[in-house]
Amino acid sequence: MSYAIIGFGRIGQALAHAFARKNITVAVASRQSPEVLAPLAQAIGSTVVASSLQNALQAETIILAIPFEQHGEVAKSLPNWEGKTVIDAMNSLAPLGEMDGLLSSVYAMKAFAGARFVKDFNHLIAATLATDPCVEGSHRVVFLSSDEEDAIAPVATLAKYLGFAPINLGKLNEGGALVHARGRIWGPLIFQDVFKKKQ
Repeated sequence: MSYAIIGFGRIGQALAHAFARKNITVAVASRQSPEVLAPLAQAIGSTVVASSLQNALQAETIILAIPFEQHGEVAKSLPNWEGKTVIDAMNSLAPLGEMDGLLSSVYAMKAFAGARFVKDFNHLIAATLATDPCVEGSHRVVFLSSDEEDAIAPVATLAKYLGFAPINLGKLNEGGALVHARGRIWGPLIFQDVFKKKQ
């Protein structure tokens, strides 16, 4: 399985740290050139590889860690998204009225037609996400939602391998609402730092 993180701000870097801790190769890309990203990527770990957007999008699993407003631009970078798993780690603070009354993940999913679309890694602040998720025999929880049941399992496996405890909240319009950020209204699980005891 190949992985890429699109967006190399605080959330993108936090996720890169998670991959580096487990020595998993991950491509990272942003609007900046690979040459600009390379020193920061190398400082995180040797398995974090600065890449162009087009090269990064060749990965099988792609994590969106960009500002929500940029997702449409990224979606247009490929003619189709068949066979890709897209992990939505974005948050939108826009009112629902600006997204056709839809939750942000449901709205964004429409731009990535054909992809297996999963909400994950969005509910933790960057500083928390960047730290080791294994603490005193417990694992930091991440919440997953998707409208495709078979899309959850591989993302949950990745999250578990990175040291997190994945919890499936169900479909985007149901469980996804629990970790949705919009305006000044927060889903009840957004920004909650929850741990699960190691079994």
